[in-house]
Amino acid sequence: MLSPEDARLIDHLHGGFPLVDHPFAAVAADIGWTEEQVIERLHRLLAQGVLTRFGPLFQIERAGGQFVLAAMAVPEDRFDAVCAAVNAFTEVAHNYRREHALNMWFVVAAESPALARETLARIEDATGLPVYAFPKEEEYFVELRLPPLPAQSTGEHHGA
Repeated sequence: MLSPEDARLIDHLHGGFPLVDHPFAAVAADIGWTEEQVIERLHRLLAQGVLTRFGPLFQIERAGGQFVLAAMAVPEDRFDAVCAAVNAFTEVAHNYRREHALNMWFVVAAESPALARETLARIEDATGLPVYAFPKEEEYFVELRLPPLPAQSTGEHHGA
């Protein structure tokens, strides 16, 4: 269960983070905490799995890089071994299992399109399985922002 303090911090950080020399101190000042409290709480939320990631989102193409969504059809008896092999690549993030013929989906983030292609080829070599690449063709900004806790004063509930 998310505490009211955790929800307040998450809500405050969602959609903005101060770009200053001491950003955690600025967040702390905004919500009436100490810098140490903000950092400790974020570490705890990450360790507990409440937050899976805390960090910036970059448009890697502006820096010459490339994100590629990739998928593989992995035999069930090899899934764990292939997953470990794929995850060993530092360029791989967001590896997910899906109920589909293409049952492993992951993102390759590379410093250049050439390095992305090379990484996908190395994954094929390491696993012996074909990798299907779906490079980003167009970018859309969709900000899905849900409150961390149901609205309490109106009885309104969010979600299905």
